[in-house]
Amino acid sequence: MSNPIYEYELTILEHHLDTFGHVNNAVYLTLYEEARWDFITKNGLGIKEIFASQIGPVLLDLNLTFKSELNNREKIKIVSQARPEMRNKFVMVLDQKILKESGKVASSITLSVGLMDLKQRKLIAPTADWLKALGLEEFIEP
Repeated sequence: MSNPIYEYELTILEHHLDTFGHVNNAVYLTLYEEARWDFITKNGLGIKEIFASQIGPVLLDLNLTFKSELNNREKIKIVSQARPEMRNKFVMVLDQKILKESGKVASSITLSVGLMDLKQRKLIAPTADWLKALGLEEFIEP
């Protein structure tokens, strides 16, 4: 089964910094979200497709860990990978981490993600398009 790791590279800029001169905790969530949108859009499930189908991903919970601060003009890489095992028939798990240029992990996050029918406002089972967007051929239900 294919289970690719997606990479998203960027440079920390002045607008990412807080008054202490490093990246603020809330900005980490924004950076992780940018990386997620990048890879699902490249895999055919961008905002245009979500609005057309009225089916899209929603975050249900997250566990964010900080290991090393990020500073101005530092080059980073965000790596993302979906787990093929599901928590239940509606909830999947996505892992991401921010790597410094040295390869040191600056932060990691584990997300519980669902696929929501935006008309009915309820979670639905993963679709073929969602599997493709995550780079998976199938999910393994518990």
